[in-house]
Amino acid sequence: MQIATWNVNSVRTRLEQVLSWLETVQPDLLCLQETKVDDPLFPAATFETAGWNVQIHGQKSYNGVALLSREPLEDVRFGFLGELPNDADADQLNQQKRVISALLDGVRVVNLYVPNGSSVNSDKYQYKLSWLACLKRYVEAQSERGEPLCMVGDFNIAPENRDIHDPERLSGGIMATSAERGALKAALGDRLADVFRVFEPDAGHWSWWDYRTGAWDMDRGWRIDHIYLCEELMGLARSCIIHKQVRGNTQPSDHAPVSVEIDWPPAEDDDASGDALFV
Repeated sequence: MQIATWNVNSVRTRLEQVLSWLETVQPDLLCLQETKVDDPLFPAATFETAGWNVQIHGQKSYNGVALLSREPLEDVRFGFLGELPNDADADQLNQQKRVISALLDGVRVVNLYVPNGSSVNSDKYQYKLSWLACLKRYVEAQSERGEPLCMVGDFNIAPENRDIHDPERLSGGIMATSAERGALKAALGDRLADVFRVFEPDAGHWSWWDYRTGAWDMDRGWRIDHIYLCEELMGLARSCIIHKQVRGNTQPSDHAPVSVEIDWPPAEDDDASGDALFV
């Protein structure tokens, strides 16, 4: 099973690039963020003609998430209310379309577009922390069903200094504050771990390069697009790749896709313990 995530920064602007990438890579599921389009205007028919099933939770100008799958998905849930129907904060946060999940062959895949936060002194930063606190409750609610969990998306957080090209200058600023990192860690709990770091422990791997600073040409990026797996899936992971070359396209998104390959469903004699990753 191959699951991928990509902040496309407008699915209509990047439509041909997404179609080309899907044709080349052929993931089982592509999770899109920042689609920037209301549901009626999402180019669903174009993807369906190319053989993809589409689930969307959109919003014009900003936000928006979507799922593109080769096979139909089951139990699709929209927003935080999909897991927290009686949570007052979830109801308020649900106004921004940032969360969608579904079952893919028995695996719960959660696709997230975490708020950026703007700056540490802004109201948007406090909103981001509230959003992450709600994510913690969301993950806890999902865990009660016992479904294997894969959580992906644009998290707008560099978990560690090795995930930033210039940590001395940028650590402590937006996307790299201790509060953001702590809130993300709390949401992951003991259940989820960063699969990319199992395969690539070193610094120098980025998934986002700012348009405004010439970051791509100088390879000054951040790793803010992540894939987190539960213990059961982590023991079956075979690779996790940042498809960096896509950022070099003409008129690209500022993000590159990230994908994980998992041996799922597991063979009966597979040892999927992964215990060392979760101590």
